[in-house]
Amino acid sequence: TLFGLNKTVKKTSKKIRPIVVRTQNVAKELIDTARSYDINVNKIDFNILEVQTYTRITEEEKEVDWEEDSIEDLSELEDNGAFLDKDFEIKQIYEIEIFSKVEDSAYNNFNLAIGANATKCKVYLSIKEGSSVKYSPKFSKELLVLINKSKVRANILINIFDEMIDDVISKIVAHVRVEEKVTYDKRQTYLIAKSYEPTLTTDDEIILHYDKKEEVSESSRVNYSSRDFIQSVHEDELLVEYIKPKKGEAGRNCRGEYIEPKEPIETNTPTFKTDSTIKIIDNDDSVEYRASENGYITLDGGVYTIKSEVDIGEISFKSTGDITAGLNSEININVKEKDEQKDAVGSGTEVEVSEIDIDGNVGAHAKIVALKATVSGQTHKNSIIKADELQINVHRGCAYGKNIHITRVEHGVVEGDIVEVAQAIGGTIRAKEIIIGLCASHVKATASRSIEIKKLQGSENTFTIDTVIEKSDLDDLGNNNEQIEKLQTDVDSIESEIKKYTEMIKGNLATHNDVKKRLLHYKKSGVKMPASFIKQYKHFLKTQEHLNYIKQEYSKKLDQLSLLNSQTVSFQDNIFDARVINRDKWVGYNEVIFKLVEPPIELVHKPAEGSTDMIFAVIEVDDGEFEIQAVEE
Repeated sequence: TLFGLNKTVKKTSKKIRPIVVRTQNVAKELIDTARSYDINVNKIDFNILEVQTYTRITEEEKEVDWEEDSIEDLSELEDNGAFLDKDFEIKQIYEIEIFSKVEDSAYNNFNLAIGANATKCKVYLSIKEGSSVKYSPKFSKELLVLINKSKVRANILINIFDEMIDDVISKIVAHVRVEEKVTYDKRQTYLIAKSYEPTLTTDDEIILHYDKKEEVSESSRVNYSSRDFIQSVHEDELLVEYIKPKKGEAGRNCRGEYIEPKEPIETNTPTFKTDSTIKIIDNDDSVEYRASENGYITLDGGVYTIKSEVDIGEISFKSTGDITAGLNSEININVKEKDEQKDAVGSGTEVEVSEIDIDGNVGAHAKIVALKATVSGQTHKNSIIKADELQINVHRGCAYGKNIHITRVEHGVVEGDIVEVAQAIGGTIRAKEIIIGLCASHVKATASRSIEIKKLQGSENTFTIDTVIEKSDLDDLGNNNEQIEKLQTDVDSIESEIKKYTEMIKGNLATHNDVKKRLLHYKKSGVKMPASFIKQYKHFLKTQEHLNYIKQEYSKKLDQLSLLNSQTVSFQDNIFDARVINRDKWVGYNEVIFKLVEPPIELVHKPAEGSTDMIFAVIEVDDGEFEIQAVEE
C-alpha cells in the first residue's frame, strides 16, 4: 500500500527458451539447466531428438576409439556374446531439447515411474495409483516417448534389452482405447527391459543340518527342558553339508555396465573326519555327509560318527533336559544312577527312545516312551511309562504296554496285552491276560480272556472279565449297537411301507385290469386313448415298481441287520471262553465279575472263605439266563 492505494503484484514464473544440447547424462543436464535459470527442475521438460549408441572393445595400454553402432549392429554383437566380454563398453549420447514444462499437458495426471532391481538388470514401468489418462490416436507413440524419457533420466539405455516394450505398450493402449478414459485404482507394474543378470558368487559354508534347533518366535513359549542332549538321526538323513566356493558368472545391466563377480571367500574347508557310519556324496556344488544307519550323531576327537548305545548317569532337567529321539531312532539309553535316594530319571522329564534301561528310580511326573524299557528301581505314583516290552521292579505309577512284567505293584496302574505281576499290593490292572503270583488286598484286575492268581493272601479284591475291555472293541461294539438300532428303525419303516403299498395294489388290481383291457381295445381299434386312462395305468405301474424296489431294500437291510447281530453275538461268545483262576484257596472277601454284552448285565460271584474252587466261567443255564460257576480247566 502506497499513499493509500492498493496494488496487486503478480508474480510471473520464469520461462526458458528451448535449448538443444548433446549429453550422456540427461538427469545431470536438466539439473544444471534448472540451476542456471534459477528454477525448479520439475518445471522443465525435454524431448529426445536423437540417440547415438557407441561401442568399443578396450585393449591394455592402448587407446581405442568409440564407434557408432546401429540397432542391427548391436543385435549382431549380442548374438556373438560381446555383451558378456569384460573389455566391451557401450554408451549412448542423447541430443535433447530442453524447455519449460507445459502446464496443461494431457499427461500431467499420468504418473509413470521407472524402477529396477538391485543389479539394474531388470527394469520395470510403474503406473502409479490414482493416475488417469484419456485415449487419443497418438497415445501409442506418445506413451513410448514418455517411457524413453523416463528411462534416460534414470540413465537406462533405450532401444537395447527392451524387446518386450512393444507388447507392454500395446497392452496399455488397448485398455485405454476400450475404456476411453482410465483412472488406475492400484499401481500397475510391467517389465520393460531385461539384460544379463549375473550369477552370484558362492562363498564356502558348512551347514550342520543335524543340529535341529527350532527357531523360537517372541510370542512362543520357550521349552527350557529341551537341551538337544542327543541328536537323533535316521538312515540317509543329510547331517552335514559343505557348500563349495564358486565364482559367479558375469553380467551386464540395463545401463550398459559390466558386472564383474567377486572372488569367492574360502574359510570353511572341512577339518573333521567321518567313519563308516556316515557316507560322503561329492556333488558339483557341495559335499553331503549322510547317515548310513539310524542312531545319534557325535563328534568325538574331530570324527563324526553315529552310535546307538549311550551311557549316562541320570536324565534330569539340570543335566540333560528332555530326550526325545523317537521310537524308531534305534537309540538305546542306559541310565546308571542306582542311589535309592535319587531319581535316575528326574522329575518332570520326558524321554522317547527305542530302548531304555534304568538302573534306578523314575521321578514324579516323568514320562518315558520306548519300544522296550526296564526299570530296576521304582516308579513314582505320578510317573508314566509306555513300552511294548516293559519290565519294572517296584511300580507305583502308570504303565502301558503289550508284554509287561512287574516284580511288585504297589497301588499302581497297569494296562497291557499280557501282564505278569509277581506280587500285587493294591492297584488296577487291565489286560487281555493277567497273571499274578502273589495277590494281597485291594487289587482290581480286569481282563478280556483270563485272570490267574497263583497265591491269594488278601481280600477286598475284584477280578473282572470284560470282553470289550479294549477301547477298539468298545468302539466297535458301540458303533455296532448304533447301526443295529438305526437298521432296525429302517426295517420297521420299510415293513410298514410294504404293507401299505401291497394293500393299495391289491385294492386297485380289478380296476387296473379293466383299464388295461380298454386300452388294448382302443389300440386295436385305432382310436385315440383317453389321457385319464393312460395316466391311471402309468400310476399303477409306478406303484408296482416302487413296491418291488422297497422289497429289495427290505431284503438288503435284513441281511445287514443279521450280520451286525452276529458280530454282537461274537463279542458275547468270547465271554464263555474266559476264565478267572485262583490256584490257591479263597480267603477274605473277594468278587468275581463277568460283564455280559447282551443283555448288558454284570454277573457277580463271591467265593466263600476257604473255598477251593479254582476256575470260574460264565455258563448259560437256560435260554437267556447266565450264571458264574466253577468249572474244570
